[in-house]
Amino acid sequence: MKRRQQGILTGMPFMANLAPQTFVDDLGRKIFFAKAPSRIVSLAPNVTEILFALGLGEQIVGVTQFCDYPVEATHKAKVGGLHPNLEAIVARRPDLILTLPIRSDLLVTLEQLKIPVFILEAKTVEQVLSHLHLLGRMLNHTKEADELVMVMRRRMAEVSERANALPRPRLLYVLNSNPLMTVGPGSFIHQIIELAGATNIAADAQTAYPRITMEEVLRDDPEILVFPIGKQEGIPEEEQQQWLRWTRLSAVRHSRFVRIPSVLLDRPGPRIVDGLEQLARAIHPEAFAKDHP
Repeated sequence: MKRRQQGILTGMPFMANLAPQTFVDDLGRKIFFAKAPSRIVSLAPNVTEILFALGLGEQIVGVTQFCDYPVEATHKAKVGGLHPNLEAIVARRPDLILTLPIRSDLLVTLEQLKIPVFILEAKTVEQVLSHLHLLGRMLNHTKEADELVMVMRRRMAEVSERANALPRPRLLYVLNSNPLMTVGPGSFIHQIIELAGATNIAADAQTAYPRITMEEVLRDDPEILVFPIGKQEGIPEEEQQQWLRWTRLSAVRHSRFVRIPSVLLDRPGPRIVDGLEQLARAIHPEAFAKDHP
């Protein structure tokens, strides 16, 4: 039977604004803006990528040390890394902070300083698209957001159509080696795996990013192993090579190791479509054989 990701390819995003200038973040917090923010601090690389993709680079006044794309992001003032620097943030005089969930004490302090903080935590592909729409409305770039989402939906639909009728090989996404962790159905990466035409061996996991034992991996026998790679994030080459000793695995016997830049799959932003296309080509090269390189 053909499978289709309902809502992702054709659905409309949820309506996150309850009034013209009132928005609700992913923690259920309501934020009101009398006018569109113009001095934005981004505390997450995926958020920074979204802002640049919407043509809002000039409004960004601060980013983290991990915000490395596009190259213009590396020229922005830094306000910390894993642990945001409160003084550096305040010094940028932001009228909006966009971030993944942060420490509760930092959030409380920023609220006491009357600096709006908006939390974005995408757990599905549809939420990634909805965040683009939401930020477009919030920051008066609706047209740019609509166009970007339309292109992303079209590209995802094209990949899904090619992969939908093909066999779905068993796949393990190696998110971390020690402890061994993967992605479950509560994560957007799980949905990307399905859209790319594979079956996630952790599809029955109870959490979005579960730990998994080697006994479970041997039992489920993935036909493909996916390793996110990169300078800041990803599985080092020496850890990838350690999988070669598990000769019982189909993925090892048939040398089906797939390496994709972690920034394309682990960051819930515009480039997840690039990651989806790379993953689908690796899973089903026959479906893309006639394409030009």
